[in-house]
Parts: sequence; structure tokens; C-alpha cells
Amino acid sequence: MATTAKIAKDIKLEKVRRASLAAKAQGKPGVDMLPTRHRNRCWRCGRPRAFLRKFGICRLCFRQLALNGEIPGVTKASW
Repeated sequence: MATTAKIAKDIKLEKVRRASLAAKAQGKPGVDMLPTRHRNRCWRCGRPRAFLRKFGICRLCFRQLALNGEIPGVTKASW
């Protein structure tokens, strides 16, 4: 499970980034927040690493959901 402090930090950075973009759109100088500071996180557990963009979840949650048959079109490979 992700710590709430890390998730809160990501939320705070996202708010500052959006405020900066809004200020730039109005022609005002804003805080220059780099888009590389944004961390993709799993929507189920908040894990920042091993994130699968296509599904929006980490590899651990992906495996669990796939084995339960909750992700349509995904089957376990066997050969």
C-alpha cells in the first residue's frame, strides 16, 4: 500500500502544476512545474512503480485482476 504522505505530495504537486498552467494561459508568469514530476500511480493501491499505462494499474493489481477474469480480453498465456 502506498503511504498517504506520498499520495498527498503527488496531489499537491498536481494542484500547483494546474495553477501554473492556468496562470500561463492568462499570460501571467507562474511557477514552472516540470511535467516530469508527475508520477503515474495505480488507482487501486497507489503504487508508483511497475505502472501499466494501458490499464492504469500496477503489475501486481493487473495480475490479480487478470487471474480473477476482471479485465476483459486478457487471458493467461500458456504454450
